[in-house]
Amino acid sequence: MAVHSSSIVSRLLPIGLLLVAMASIQGGAALAATLFPLIGPGATTSLRLLIAATLLLTLFRPWRRPVARREWPNIAIYGIALASMNFLFYQAMAHIPLGIAVAFEFTGPLTVALLASKRRLDLLWVAIAIVGLAVLLGAGHNNGGTLNLYGVACALGAGACWAAYILFGQKAGEVSGLNSAIWGITIGALVVAPIGLVGADTGALGVHVLWFALGVAILSTALPYTLEMIALPRLPTQTFGTLMSLEPAFGALSGLLFLGQSLALAQWLAIAAVIAASIGTTVTGKTAETIETPYPD
Repeated sequence: MAVHSSSIVSRLLPIGLLLVAMASIQGGAALAATLFPLIGPGATTSLRLLIAATLLLTLFRPWRRPVARREWPNIAIYGIALASMNFLFYQAMAHIPLGIAVAFEFTGPLTVALLASKRRLDLLWVAIAIVGLAVLLGAGHNNGGTLNLYGVACALGAGACWAAYILFGQKAGEVSGLNSAIWGITIGALVVAPIGLVGADTGALGVHVLWFALGVAILSTALPYTLEMIALPRLPTQTFGTLMSLEPAFGALSGLLFLGQSLALAQWLAIAAVIAASIGTTVTGKTAETIETPYPD
């Protein structure tokens, strides 16, 4: 009986850790949104990236393991894609509800998964995803207004960066996933963060803002990243992909609970369609034993 209980715990623990990580990421996004009126989404992104890179460098000290010269290009592209994704996603959040932003951003990994498979059934998942996104565009806000196209474009751009993150993250993580990820985040922060600080109101950067930014960095990067590092080696690819497909739902719930962003029934159904398409792609697509690259947001 004890062995059986231990086996159940060993299977459920990584799933629980991944769910906590997703909740942490979306809670961090909601917390970040509270900083937008004070310093703007660009400066919020910059502070998150710089603080997160500092925390990860301090905790894991990746310089103790040298990186081969040939690995740096992939690491750099991976890091810049990740930082650009964060930058564009916060820009999207400033103009459209969190759950809708996550749904449009999810087109990135969904596209990568679809391109990796050649089955006819995948056409069904493409159709479902397109219908869901079309409904989101047509439904607009719950108050009847049209959905901000700049926000949608930024969310789609974040999705494209997410796709690049996956492709180059796999290459960068082939030798040392942890160290490569930390160096990538650091490079991305150094490249993208200055863009967000241009024109920022430095007078608003008080102690309380920095504390909030620290909370965003911990919730959105340091905590979920650490949890995922523990969970991912213990999860099959299909389980990981299925759980990650729930991310738009976590975003919508976080927006509702923390930001008061209520959605219309049609929008919830559209988000459910994107989730269904992602789960379908994961279940019927290629499989592998484990996931090598952590979730980025």
